[in-house]
Amino acid sequence: MFTAYNAEFVFPTMGKGTYEVTDKIAELVRASRIQTGLVNVFLRHTSASLLLFENADATARRDLERFFEQLVPEREAYFSHSLEGPDDMPSHLRMALTRTSESIPVAAGKLRLGTWQGLFLYEHRAQGSQRSLVVSVIGTTD
Repeated sequence: MFTAYNAEFVFPTMGKGTYEVTDKIAELVRASRIQTGLVNVFLRHTSASLLLFENADATARRDLERFFEQLVPEREAYFSHSLEGPDDMPSHLRMALTRTSESIPVAAGKLRLGTWQGLFLYEHRAQGSQRSLVVSVIGTTD
């Protein structure tokens, strides 16, 4: 039978960096009881993003974070949007260069991620925040 399951949760961050949310998404897929289908995860913010990325070696994430610091540096004279501080506009640009949603296949009731893949919330602001994620699982319960 085809069905849909929706959930929302808040994930606290402690400032800039990547935070793995794979286990929480897998838990919600299990709760959905959907065996074959698709899970979509949507982040409801404009200064953070989602990524599918290497989850076996944390140095890969640190390299990514350093790359984005160089790609979109803070305190650029040409930024006029700085209402919430020097990381305001850079955080929006970093979000625009990445994604705010990801879709992952579900088979046998589990996420069908690659061996070294994990789903990460990528916080672009220096100060931590409460980030809201919406999860929709659609498919069959077999």
